[in-house]
Amino acid sequence: MKMPEKTATSTDDTVRNVVRPENALPEDARDYALRPSLLAEFLGQKAMKENLAVFIAAARERGESLDHIFLTGPPGLGKTTMARIVANEMGVDFTETSAPALEKAKDLVGILTGLKPNAVFFIDEIHRLRPEIEEKLYIAMEDYELDFVIGQGPGARTMRLPLKPFTLAGATTKAGMVSSPLISRFGISCRFSLYESSDIKAIIRRSASILGVRVDDDAAELLSRSSRFTPRVTNRLLRRMRDYAQIRKLPSITLNLARDGLERLEIDGLGLERLDREILRMIIERYGGGPVGAETLAISVGESVDTLEDFYEPYLIQAGLLQRTPRGRTVTALAYKHLNLEAKRPAGSPRLFPD
Repeated sequence: MKMPEKTATSTDDTVRNVVRPENALPEDARDYALRPSLLAEFLGQKAMKENLAVFIAAARERGESLDHIFLTGPPGLGKTTMARIVANEMGVDFTETSAPALEKAKDLVGILTGLKPNAVFFIDEIHRLRPEIEEKLYIAMEDYELDFVIGQGPGARTMRLPLKPFTLAGATTKAGMVSSPLISRFGISCRFSLYESSDIKAIIRRSASILGVRVDDDAAELLSRSSRFTPRVTNRLLRRMRDYAQIRKLPSITLNLARDGLERLEIDGLGLERLDREILRMIIERYGGGPVGAETLAISVGESVDTLEDFYEPYLIQAGLLQRTPRGRTVTALAYKHLNLEAKRPAGSPRLFPD
């Protein structure tokens, strides 16, 4: 279904709205509005946006569907949002599902035959597609046709059902698990990376204006450092700080409020949550700093391997606290220092960040 378009908001207008919460949207529209709906509203991932703008403009000029898009990167960086934006910018319908929901080939057939011309069809967790469904996608993506087998035994024959042109947008946090034949059929590849601090602060200002809350500059700085450079986490923290400010009857989110709120949420100055620190402590105190296998570590902290690899490890590695080696996970000298466990660091172990 096509989402309603909104007018892009300039930076100056956003800043003015931060100190004028009476301009905020009604509560029932705020959560929806936190997700940008146009490329001009999407903050960060500059190179990707510039390329997509060219591809979209060219496709619209030709009156064709946009080429298929492969979206990869850690969770919470905006893959689903970008797929919706593409549909909005193209002015076409948007249909979404996830790979685990496509249990049988007929599920895929039902969706594809119901798509309107040039629609964007979004499949999340595309690395989890069943092989028989993936094989049907090959022909659908290349020729806009679907194979049907009619009859059984020696009399069986294959028929092809024509489809309307469409854009498949496939998202995954595990690009390495997507088969090569499927990847090769995507014409546009978008790799999401963790956001810059300046982009996160801009997201805080935009979201604060929508939520109708004021945020002091030093509080915004602290929240940006504690948000794992991930917009989803940024908006979650901002909502919680808004709750604390509301209950305490404060006119804005101050630095002291943000510090107290983050402490209550067990989030430290690097953005590490309790389980992040537990993972590092487990490797240090039970496994001598590593190496330790992912499955063993996941069992030790009571999490699934997928959650460990998809959510926790990318940021720990990006922050320089954890390393993946052929033998398993190891912590760095910075992890010992951050957890005040320098005394437990093995003598002679390398310092990733020397004093």
